[in-house]
Amino acid sequence: MKYYILVGEASGDLHGANLMKELFRKDPNAEIRFWGGDLMKNVGGDIVVHYKERSFMGFIEVLFNLKKILGYISFCKKDIESFKPDVIIFIDNSGFNLRIAKWAKEKNFKTNYYISPQVWASRASRVKNIKRDIDSMYVILPFEKAFYAKYNYPVTFVGHPLIDGIAGRNPIDELAFRQKYALGNKEIIALLPGSRKQEISKMLSVMTSVVEDFKAYQFVVAGAPSQSKAFYESFMTDTTIKFVPNQTYDLLSISHAAIVASGTATLETALFKVPQVVCYKGSAISYQIAKRIITLEYISLVNLIMNNEVVTELIQNDFTKLNLKRELQKILTTEHRKQVFSEYHDLEEKLGGKGASEKTAQLIVKGLKEN
Repeated sequence: MKYYILVGEASGDLHGANLMKELFRKDPNAEIRFWGGDLMKNVGGDIVVHYKERSFMGFIEVLFNLKKILGYISFCKKDIESFKPDVIIFIDNSGFNLRIAKWAKEKNFKTNYYISPQVWASRASRVKNIKRDIDSMYVILPFEKAFYAKYNYPVTFVGHPLIDGIAGRNPIDELAFRQKYALGNKEIIALLPGSRKQEISKMLSVMTSVVEDFKAYQFVVAGAPSQSKAFYESFMTDTTIKFVPNQTYDLLSISHAAIVASGTATLETALFKVPQVVCYKGSAISYQIAKRIITLEYISLVNLIMNNEVVTELIQNDFTKLNLKRELQKILTTEHRKQVFSEYHDLEEKLGGKGASEKTAQLIVKGLKEN
């Protein structure tokens, strides 16, 4: 059978790659064409467009690149019609994917969604379109099933794919890793400023501004595959800061604490049992717009899942050197760390265990065979 997968960012590339592995296992004759990244490309199939070619963040950034985005939408529709897939699988990335889904449903393509758009955070009215355009929805956060039930839309909770990705890793040789990147023997504080240029430019200089106050620790920036080392270094304010490219999981596995840009990385950090301070800062206009449409009490996945402030969030004007210094000092204390570790354990229990990618692939293949 033929599968067309649409992914728009680094985290989607990871989940898309794991889903593709399971699709190939469940359907050895699978033909897969996709919009994704290097991880998906390494699994197999045919890549159409790399996610980093269309990585735009924030309302203003999208507006400035609207012509380019509309061109990608038009091209995507033509490519789908040419490929004639048995199913289109959307992964997160709602702005692009929901537009394609509306068109696809009108063209009678089978539509599946893996990793729901965050309609529970803002613009819940989009559920109406999802009900109309998506045949099957596979959700990865425990509260999403109850959210959709309020709108009489049945979805399937499959568990969170990050659990598989982290549990299946081979342990690293910490000494060799430290030697490779000249990390020395100090406890490590990891800096995860995101993968998009807009995120990094807004947050990394503040993240690194506290280094002088924590000389007993080694600060290390986790570089995403979509950006160059030189770009990160332009915001690193202290020569003692180290850089590790494209090995975030290995870095987290040996980290003592972390400062993390809001997003999937907050959950990844929690699953590695690393105490963290969560940060977010966007353009002033984008933030003012977001503040008016987002209805959530928290922005980090950790706090949303637990419905409690497990990790501190420093958002927009609260994300300052002084506040970051205070919160970092707090998460380095023994008493605070014990509490966080306990909360992280409960978080993992709520996420439903292993097998999200396998369950989703099995349900997708089964649905195609039944039709």
